[in-house]
Amino acid sequence: MNRFTLPAAARIAAVETDNYRTKTFVLDMRLDAVPGQFVMAWLPRFDEKPFSLVNADPVTLMITAVGPFTRLVHDLEVGDRLWLRGSFGSGFCVAEKQKRLALVGGGYGVAPLLWLARTQLDIAETITPIIGARTACDLLYTDRFDALAAPAPLLATEDGSRGLRGRVTDALAPLLERGEIDGIFACGPHGMLAALEPLGRQHGVPCQLSWEAYMRCAIGICGACEHEGAVLCLDGPVLSAG
Repeated sequence: MNRFTLPAAARIAAVETDNYRTKTFVLDMRLDAVPGQFVMAWLPRFDEKPFSLVNADPVTLMITAVGPFTRLVHDLEVGDRLWLRGSFGSGFCVAEKQKRLALVGGGYGVAPLLWLARTQLDIAETITPIIGARTACDLLYTDRFDALAAPAPLLATEDGSRGLRGRVTDALAPLLERGEIDGIFACGPHGMLAALEPLGRQHGVPCQLSWEAYMRCAIGICGACEHEGAVLCLDGPVLSAG
C-alpha cells in the first residue's frame, strides 16, 4: 500500500489492554514501513484518523480512547475489521555515528519509539528509554521496554506517583550534561518536543522529533497538519532539529 491507495481491510488478530484508556491492536496485515511513519485507520460511514505504527510486520497500533472514533475502535474485537491507508510520512533515521540513543516518549508518543528501540538493539551501544506521563496510571509500554535487552526505562510523572517527579526533560538533562547521549529521538505532545529541541541544541546533540498533528488527507493536499512551514504528513511527522 502507498499514499495513493484506497483503504484496505485488515482483521484484528489480537487486542491488549495497556491502561484504563489505551489498547494495542495487532492486525493481520504487513506493511513496508519504518519507525515513525503512520497509517490512516478508517471505519466506514464514520471517520478516519492517523496512528503511529508500533510495528509493521504485523501492523500494530496503539489506540487511546479520546473521542468518538477511538471509542468505537475500542469496541472492536478479535476478528472484526479495520481499514487502513498507508504507510505515510517520514520516519526516524539513526545516523551511523549515533550509538548512544535517548528515546523520549510522552503519553502515547511511546508507540513508535518501541519499534525504533527494537531496530537498534544490535546496533546502538546504549539505548536509554525515557517515558513520561501525568500520573503512574497514564504511563504506557513500560513493561514492553522492560522486556527489551536494554536498560529499564527512566520514568517521569508530573505528580511523582512513579519514577522521577517532573518531566522527561528533567530525566534527560543529567544524561546530556554527562555527555552520555549523542542522539535524541522523541515523540509526544508539542510542549514536550518544544522543550527538547533547545535542550538538545544546548548540548550539541541532534534531535529527531515526531510532531503530533490533526491529519486529514495524509497526502499533503488539505494543509491541516502544517507546522512551521512543514506539512507533517509529507515532510514529517519526524523532523530533524539541532
